[in-house]
Amino acid sequence: MSLALLLASSVSSRVLAQAPEGPIPTPQDVPIQEGSSPIKVRTVLVNTPVTVRNEKGQMIHDLEEPDFQITDNGVPQKITHFNLGGDPISLVVVVERSSRIASALPKIRKAGILISQTVMGPTGEGAVVTYDDDVSTSLDFTDSGDDLEHAISTLQEGSWGARLFDAMGRAVDMLIERPEVSETDLGHRRVMLVIGEAHDSSSELKLGEVLRRAQLANITIYAVGISSTKADLKRQPSQPKGPSPVTEPGTSGMPPPPGSVETPTTDTQGQGGSLLALAVWAVMHAKDQVTSHQLEIAAAATGGLHVSTWKDRSIEKVIDDMGGELHSQYTLTYTPTGEVAEGYHEIKVSVKGEKERALKVRARPGYYLEPAEK
Repeated sequence: MSLALLLASSVSSRVLAQAPEGPIPTPQDVPIQEGSSPIKVRTVLVNTPVTVRNEKGQMIHDLEEPDFQITDNGVPQKITHFNLGGDPISLVVVVERSSRIASALPKIRKAGILISQTVMGPTGEGAVVTYDDDVSTSLDFTDSGDDLEHAISTLQEGSWGARLFDAMGRAVDMLIERPEVSETDLGHRRVMLVIGEAHDSSSELKLGEVLRRAQLANITIYAVGISSTKADLKRQPSQPKGPSPVTEPGTSGMPPPPGSVETPTTDTQGQGGSLLALAVWAVMHAKDQVTSHQLEIAAAATGGLHVSTWKDRSIEKVIDDMGGELHSQYTLTYTPTGEVAEGYHEIKVSVKGEKERALKVRARPGYYLEPAEK
């Protein structure tokens, strides 16, 4: 017998001697998935800007990461990204151009330079979406402050309609594509600045649908409320009733009776309890119609701010204050630990010693997860 045949015979004998009798067992920690698709693990990155003010309304800038505690449905979370005002901003300005607010358009045009300098900032990028009966992307994302200013300063008066929610939905679509803060990437903070009336007509989208997507995309909505007495007088005298009164977990108070004036009380998040209840209601009942306080609800649902322009509150003053706040906020990011269940997730942010120091903390109230696709 040749040497090659002797070696082959020896190897074959050793392999047969080592082989177990019967079928090869399957490791218990590797389940067999015959005919099934791979299991999908849901991961959610939650980014929440946090505004902290003292009893005089002044912003607090001396806090460190260990001073904050954040919970998701009551479960303490580990902060994976922390910053104070340093993250660059991706901004979409959603501005009404309808003839309803024709008297306010010259003031809006003059605010373009403030938006580019104090809101977008030198390290950010901005885009402009305008709306009346139609929704248009007047300017795609650019890091040029001059281009952003020009797009707003040349705003033209349009028709009578106001597809506010569709315009906000367009802004969400645009912001979703921008870089986002993560555990390993600085990314951009996603901000929507709405300038217009709290009025919508003919939109295909509902406010709750827009807010649900904005929350999951970590978009913060700021709103400059434009009031037009002439537009108010021309509206139909009878308005649909708002959502039914509810009180959701983590919020207090009830929506006001139809026709009453919203007078929110102050709570630990710096927003009115009844307003937060409306915001949670709108997100959880996304297909239902919200007919009052739309921009206030949008800001409350995302941790932003709504300010109406009236008396001594000029458009320029409001935008300047909002820009100052945006670039002085704390940014907290976390990935929820444990099982990420479907439904509404309540976020609570607290600061050590906030009661003793009479601090007011404002952050987004939560987010909603739809059932996972099977």
